[in-house]
Amino acid sequence: MVVKRPKDFSQMSSDKYIYIIAEIGINHNGSLDTAKELIDEACDIGCDAVKFQKRTIDIVYSQDTLNQPRKSPWGNTQREQKEGLEFSIDQYDEINSYCNSKNIDWFASSWDNESQKLMRKYNFPFNKIASAMAINKEFVELVASEKKPTFASTGMTNLKDIDSIIAIFEKYECPLMLMHTVSTYPSELHHLNLKCINTLRERYNYPVGYSGHEASVSPSVIAATLGASAIERHITLDRAMYGSDQAASLQPEGFRQLNRILRTVPSILGDGEKRILKEEELIASKLRYWLDK
Repeated sequence: MVVKRPKDFSQMSSDKYIYIIAEIGINHNGSLDTAKELIDEACDIGCDAVKFQKRTIDIVYSQDTLNQPRKSPWGNTQREQKEGLEFSIDQYDEINSYCNSKNIDWFASSWDNESQKLMRKYNFPFNKIASAMAINKEFVELVASEKKPTFASTGMTNLKDIDSIIAIFEKYECPLMLMHTVSTYPSELHHLNLKCINTLRERYNYPVGYSGHEASVSPSVIAATLGASAIERHITLDRAMYGSDQAASLQPEGFRQLNRILRTVPSILGDGEKRILKEEELIASKLRYWLDK
């Protein structure tokens, strides 16, 4: 069956359709086979999209950092570790073909201007600005200038920072969805501050989603009931795998449970109009005994 997914933010909301993103990020550990297995899981779960990350290593990290020692499956330096986690464009070509064959949306958050330009070749349905890049005005300008619907995470930002993002996107008339995020991995439940979803929506009058890094599924459900239009969660095959994001991710069964619940939220929330159901009328005729006297 061909899934008709929303392609613009006006079609996404907690009472219409919650767009569900499985963030693969770097949880593939540099393996295309693992990436494809995660894509398969996301498809089987019923996610709308998978998301990756793209970095130009020598731009994002200083030479001093890259030369530092770090033991990993790929060697004993930071450079070897970073390069081991990074997919090439040829590998992303294969991911593009695989996602297309699976009928699942995919896109990537870039961490530098060069990567953002390189990834344009895939004509993603959406752009994504990671929290780390949210205050890089040159990068935000570059993304907004593409005029493509963009998810912008708001971790590690204050309202002044978000004001700046809004101003740039309004200048380019680029569709935007803010993603409430707490940039800790994994996040403590008492740090999530989910009421900020309402704060952002009321202050900016833009759709707001939620990108979670906690080990539990319940905060994402709560976020949906607070009006989150999209939910993004990291996905992993096993939280015990090597990698800095694994512990902040959901394993397939947890993600499957989350998806099942989120798909019922629009129906459960309804439209807010007070009415008497036909089913209630029958009950009322039995219980309101005095009306027949």
